[in-house]
Amino acid sequence: MTVTAAPELDVEQLRKDFPILSQRIRGKPLVYLDNAATSQKPRSVIDAVGRFYATENANIHRGVHFLSERATLAYEAVRAGVARFLNASSSDEIVFTSGTTEAVNLVAQSWGRSAVRAGDELLVTAMEHHSNLVPWQLLAAQTGAVVRAVPISDAGELDLDAFDRLLTDRTRLLAIAHVSNALGTVNPVRALVAHARQHGLVTLVDGAQSVPHLAVDVQELNCDFFAFSGHKVYGPTGVGVLYGRAALLERMPPWQGGGDMIEAVTLEASTFAPPPARFEAGTPKIAQVIGLGAALDYVAAVGLAPIGAREDELLAYATDRVSGLDGIRLVGTARHKAAVLSFVVEGVHPHDVAAVLDDEGVAVRAGHHCAQPVMSRFGVPATVRASFAFYNTPEEIDVLIRGLGRVRTLFA
Repeated sequence: MTVTAAPELDVEQLRKDFPILSQRIRGKPLVYLDNAATSQKPRSVIDAVGRFYATENANIHRGVHFLSERATLAYEAVRAGVARFLNASSSDEIVFTSGTTEAVNLVAQSWGRSAVRAGDELLVTAMEHHSNLVPWQLLAAQTGAVVRAVPISDAGELDLDAFDRLLTDRTRLLAIAHVSNALGTVNPVRALVAHARQHGLVTLVDGAQSVPHLAVDVQELNCDFFAFSGHKVYGPTGVGVLYGRAALLERMPPWQGGGDMIEAVTLEASTFAPPPARFEAGTPKIAQVIGLGAALDYVAAVGLAPIGAREDELLAYATDRVSGLDGIRLVGTARHKAAVLSFVVEGVHPHDVAAVLDDEGVAVRAGHHCAQPVMSRFGVPATVRASFAFYNTPEEIDVLIRGLGRVRTLFA
């Protein structure tokens, strides 16, 4: 089989698309390595949001005047674009939310409260972000269900034998991260979803960390739900997406009530609109959705294949450089990883490491990364996390390495 290499990116040219990257921090060039928390925004996204407010701003769906009609067309065009981006079978399977967190809570409170009963089991993993754990704990407390977690190995990989053992005739749901935000582990989601569906489970994939790095085809994954956040894929904050299989969405009750999600309202009762409107009560995040559309267009123009290839190179280079430093332990060494490098420096709290790096202009994340069970698994209170985007460079990683050298000197 002939494999076609992904085209190389003109990174220096692409960096010019991101105004913030030209800043100096504390007198030094910004080295932004906190992309897993939020990515920076290209000028096209910034301009799209500004242009909407300057020339198109109006509420959607309910107006008959020109601006409302134009805003409605733009908003729904993004829905169709997201459906193409994920290869959903219909734009009616795309629900706009405020982010991955709201998307998971929507499923928990709409599908979950109508389908889960006392004694049922909800299967997650020990590497989940709190956003894909706490909503299921809340659902369990409301219904009498039980949350079970697939353990992870010392390398940060799922224990697949344990996954098999945890599937019982009481299991109703598999909720799993596509990519771990704390470890970078890329989970074998397609195989796990297929196995879960053979047992009749509903499946939800948290794609917050995968969509910026990997091509996602929800029909190929064959999951029931897939969620991601706009701000991690070069779009605005405050907007996200829930993909839901049409047959499930149609059976799910509303989870919030208000305008635009109804068919008819009397003082005694209401009937509700079909999906996706049923799940988008009130005035939606119109400008943010417009910005999300621009972000996905930008990603498509750059290409996810070259983006992924570039980030793999950066991760390999950073892993090699950091591994060569004395007194540093990597946390998360899975065979298949996305662009996340987590580590601890012996004898130095991660917050102190991050503060020293910040003085060098290097932005990293230090803490539990909303994944406290992961920290407990590895016996640490927190890690330092450097996370990469295609606009990062090996030279920026060298600045990180020099900063870590300064950490060792200061805390020797």
